[in-house]
Amino acid sequence: MLLPLFIDWQPKLELFTIGSMPVRWYSLMWMIGLIAAYFIVKRLYEKQRIPAEKFDPLFIYCFIGVIAGARLGHCLFYEPSVYLGSLKGFIEMFLPIKFVADSWDWHFHGYAGLASHGGAIGLFIALLLYMKKTGLSFFTVLDNVAIATPFTACCIRLGNLMNSEIVGSQTDVPWAFIFHSSDAMVDGQLVPRHPAQLYEAIAYLIIFIIGIIFYYKKIRPVGQGYYFGFCMAAIFLFRFFVEFIKKEQVDFERGMVLDMGQILSIPFIIAGIYFMLRQKNRPLA
Repeated sequence: MLLPLFIDWQPKLELFTIGSMPVRWYSLMWMIGLIAAYFIVKRLYEKQRIPAEKFDPLFIYCFIGVIAGARLGHCLFYEPSVYLGSLKGFIEMFLPIKFVADSWDWHFHGYAGLASHGGAIGLFIALLLYMKKTGLSFFTVLDNVAIATPFTACCIRLGNLMNSEIVGSQTDVPWAFIFHSSDAMVDGQLVPRHPAQLYEAIAYLIIFIIGIIFYYKKIRPVGQGYYFGFCMAAIFLFRFFVEFIKKEQVDFERGMVLDMGQILSIPFIIAGIYFMLRQKNRPLA
């Protein structure tokens, strides 16, 4: 019996359909996050008088880099045996399809499995290519994108919440969620869990607001790497600690002192702190 003080969470996965193709909340939140980042960075470029023609290719680079990196990150970091163990799995790693068992019949499935750490790596590589094409300063691009990135991360975690995935551990706090996904059950029973996705979404929104305040208060000028460092350190530091109240995402994480998400977060935290501290003796704007 579900206790009334817990939040019974079972939203529809699909917002609407276009023909036979469903449009899911998760996909929509990804798009909202990326489009919002596009306009935020566009505004920053305008304030910094960066020519519009240098901005125009940025969205395509970021979109492809984030999606490709997030997909490959999930497949290689969390389920390598699935995606590298067969030709079908290898194809599914790159194409948004799912093969029917014991046949080559397939159906459109979307990319079920995207990892934020892979997305960050993919974005970084894409930005390197973008900087090479436009000739813009390395840290000018990274700082501007980093100011907008936490808002996108917030939207992605809200998409995870709508999907009832990446759930938290069991708890009896009054704001616990009852997720109706098989992954959230224990021995076939619904149990209250931490809404870890919501915790992350709120944290990333706060990080975004702080970054915007820092920018307009001119805590540091764009182009020194400070905002890039702040974004990485803040997001992945929170990610490191919230993992302690998350259910393990894959079986091999059971019994590990630190799970895969925490292990992958450590280099990002160290790099972020480095880029923030290296500005300590530089003059303020």
